[in-house]
Amino acid sequence: MAFEDLLEDPVIQKYLHELVGPKGMPVAAAPPDGEVTDEELAEELGLELNDVRRALFILYENDLAAYRRLRDEDSGWLTYLWTFEYEEIPEQLEEEMYRLLEGLEERREYERDNEFYLCEHCGIRFEFGEAMEFGFECPECGSQVEAMENTRLVTAMERRIDELRSELNVDAEA
Repeated sequence: MAFEDLLEDPVIQKYLHELVGPKGMPVAAAPPDGEVTDEELAEELGLELNDVRRALFILYENDLAAYRRLRDEDSGWLTYLWTFEYEEIPEQLEEEMYRLLEGLEERREYERDNEFYLCEHCGIRFEFGEAMEFGFECPECGSQVEAMENTRLVTAMERRIDELRSELNVDAEA
């Protein structure tokens, strides 16, 4: 996928927005051709230098930007020249989807394997063992805890798991 096409994809825009936030989005959404300094980006985009640096560092941490350091012979100051490397975004999104799928599957099993009780007053949820330890009374307010049905939650997780598996072209668990 071409660099410009990547940036027009709403999924990739959302991914970048989640990474750098609203203040960093102008940096992520308008990568220059070739190398650029953080000061040049800040001036060109009309942003605070700290916001640009924060966005660049986040992009760097996520392997979406790289830098090269140059030392000024006279002053000894370091200059960082940044380049953007968005070619890996589709693979990173896919990895993120696999992590989400794995996390949802683990959480679904936890929800299936446990019995829960809820304090309606405080909104605190307890596993059966915890509820029993407290004599089926909320330790915060002393109210009676009631058995909690989590079928809708498990069903919603299963629906999302099926959607992710379909998007990733992964067969259902055996």
